[in-house]
Amino acid sequence: MSFELITKVNEAQKKAKVVDIRSGDTVRVHQKIKEGAKERIQIFEGVVIRTDRKNSHTSRITVRKITSGVGVEKSFLIHSPLIEKIVVVRRAKVRRNFLSYLRDRSGKSARLKNQNFDRDGVNDVRDEVAEAEEARLKDLAKKEAAAKAAEKAKEEAELEAKQAEVEARHNQ
Repeated sequence: MSFELITKVNEAQKKAKVVDIRSGDTVRVHQKIKEGAKERIQIFEGVVIRTDRKNSHTSRITVRKITSGVGVEKSFLIHSPLIEKIVVVRRAKVRRNFLSYLRDRSGKSARLKNQNFDRDGVNDVRDEVAEAEEARLKDLAKKEAAAKAAEKAKEEAELEAKQAEVEARHNQ
């Protein structure tokens, strides 16, 4: 019973569709960053040097890039709600899942051989059900906003009527 419950919760946490990411891909990861009350999207672009547990809700990729001559690696949980989207920019031909040898290399020796692929086909992960739900929520929010505006206008009209009545009494 408990294992079934855990499986159900894990499946609920997974995103409906994700991009097919492989080791050797150059990806652009759009991640939500919260700083106080503000929220923004930060983009991290680099080479995927590792993919873990592809079919699990805890699937993870490790992305490496060189910034100011220093190698920076960052791990991303693919199904995390903080990951807005992942875009595959380039795909390279590699024969391993874990490209740890790239850590020791720099310059031309760190280059990977590019492979032709259908960029639009790989990056198209639109979920029609989620988009329909999002559109429904937007319509609901618009209706609620219109109802609030109408209620506020009604209260304003009542206040103006009271004010006019008070001014009429005062002028008599």
